[in-house]
Amino acid sequence: MADEAIFQRQFNELCRNIDDFIRGKPEVVRLAVVCLLAQGHLLIEDVPGVAKTSLAKAIARSIAATTVKRIQFTPDLLPSDVTGVQVYDQASGRFEFRQGPVFTNILVADEINRASPKTQSALLEVMAERQVTVDGRARPVPEPFLCIATQNPVEHHGTFSLPEAQLDRFMMRISIGYPENLDDEVTIIADGVARRMPEELKSVMELDDLRLMINAVQDLHLSDELQRYIATITRATRNHPDVKLGVSPRGSIALAAAAQAYAISMGRPFATADDVKTVAVPVLNHRLLLTPEAKIQNQTGEAIVEDILASAPVPRASRRR
Repeated sequence: MADEAIFQRQFNELCRNIDDFIRGKPEVVRLAVVCLLAQGHLLIEDVPGVAKTSLAKAIARSIAATTVKRIQFTPDLLPSDVTGVQVYDQASGRFEFRQGPVFTNILVADEINRASPKTQSALLEVMAERQVTVDGRARPVPEPFLCIATQNPVEHHGTFSLPEAQLDRFMMRISIGYPENLDDEVTIIADGVARRMPEELKSVMELDDLRLMINAVQDLHLSDELQRYIATITRATRNHPDVKLGVSPRGSIALAAAAQAYAISMGRPFATADDVKTVAVPVLNHRLLLTPEAKIQNQTGEAIVEDILASAPVPRASRRR
C-alpha cells in the first residue's frame, strides 16, 4: 500500500497546485489529472471565459522539465504548421525536417474546431500512435505526449465540427462551467485584477515522477470481472435506441485506463465499479453519435451514459488476491 500512498500524495499535491489557479473546480481538476496519468488526451469544451486554456496551462506549468507548446487554431492553419515540414538547406544541399509544435510533452490546441478538417486531421496519427509520418518516415514525439484541446460549443460561425474519428481519440471531454459560488468568483476577479497568470504557478513534480506515476497506473490491478463490466457498458451504447453509433473498443480501453488512474489516485491498488462509474460520463459521452430523433428531443450523450450505468449489473468489488 506504500506505493499507492505515495502516488496519492503526489496526485493530491498536483491537484492542489492547479486548484490554486482554477478556483472552485476540484472535481474538474481531478478528472483532468486522471486523464493525464492515464496517458489520454483531453478535450475541454465550454463557453468563452471560463478558464479552458488556463486549465491547460496550469497543468503544463505544474510539471517541471516538460516541453509545452501551444497552437492557436485558425482557418488558415496548415497541416505542416502542426506536424512540421521538410525544408531545403542550401548549405548542406539536403532537405531537413523542421519539427512542428506536436513534438512536445504537452500540446495545447486552443480553439481546435476553428481549423479546417484537413488541418484537424494532422493530429489523428500523433494522438493515436505518438508519432508523425512525413515523407514516408515515422518520427516519434516525446514521451509522455498529451494533447489538451479547447473548443467553444456555442459559437458555430467560422468553426468546423470535429469528426467522430478525432473525437474518439480524446480520452475525456469535460466542461468547467461558471463559478458555483460568489466567493469563488470574487477570488477569480481578484486574480484577474492582479493580472495573475497560470505561468506564475510553481512546478510541483518532475517529468520523471510523472513517468513513474503513468507506469503505476498501467500496472494497477483490473479484475476480469470489472473488464466484463466495462464491456457490458460500452456494448449497451451500441444497442441504445437513441444512439446511431456507439462506443468503439478504443472507448472501452479508455474507460478501463481512466478507472485505473482514478482508483490509484484514491490510494487503492485495485479498481472498482465505482471508479468506472465516476469516469464513465467524461470518457464516453463524446463518443456517441445520436439519432436525429434524439437530437430533436434534446437528448444528450451524458444522459444516455447515466441511463446505461443505472441499468448495468454491478459486479462485486474485486481485490488482488
